[in-house]
Amino acid sequence: MQNQVYNSYVKLLAFDLLSLTQTPSSSSSVSEPTFSRRGIPLSRAETLGTVTFRDHKPHKFLRFLIDDGTASVPCILWLNHMTSPYLARRRRPDDLRLIADSSARFAAEVRVGVVARVRGRIGCYNGKVQLTVSDVVVERDPNAEILHWLDCINLARNCYNVLPGPGPGPGPSSACKENQAE
Repeated sequence: MQNQVYNSYVKLLAFDLLSLTQTPSSSSSVSEPTFSRRGIPLSRAETLGTVTFRDHKPHKFLRFLIDDGTASVPCILWLNHMTSPYLARRRRPDDLRLIADSSARFAAEVRVGVVARVRGRIGCYNGKVQLTVSDVVVERDPNAEILHWLDCINLARNCYNVLPGPGPGPGPSSACKENQAE
């Protein structure tokens, strides 16, 4: 059975995100570790909470913490797209400019005290889980946090806690696919 959530942004509470199991990559060509929750491999996550810490190094990175009440998730937003030789070899200049502009806009929105929804790639730095940010949305809806909590609980019960079986049989319900698409 193909993993249906591996390349999706799974909605997780901070304590769940920080308790993911890390396993070294089995592929010799890929040096990134993989993460799993109850045996299900994950690569991307979404979390929502209050920004409680912000460390900005202009044209390098923005490091910040998102606290949802269960724990604080370390996040890194890279701002060195235009000066990185690594990226210059792998991306077109027009694409780099768009990514750099988006990252700068996200960095300007991240302030201590705002409620933000963060999506990113799950990674590891100094032995601890962190999110490498893909996008940030500052939430203006006062109900956003509780709705995120309810989504996380519902998805955990009905999708993420369902272990894939060896063959045909019950798998994640169709509600999982609908909630992941939102």
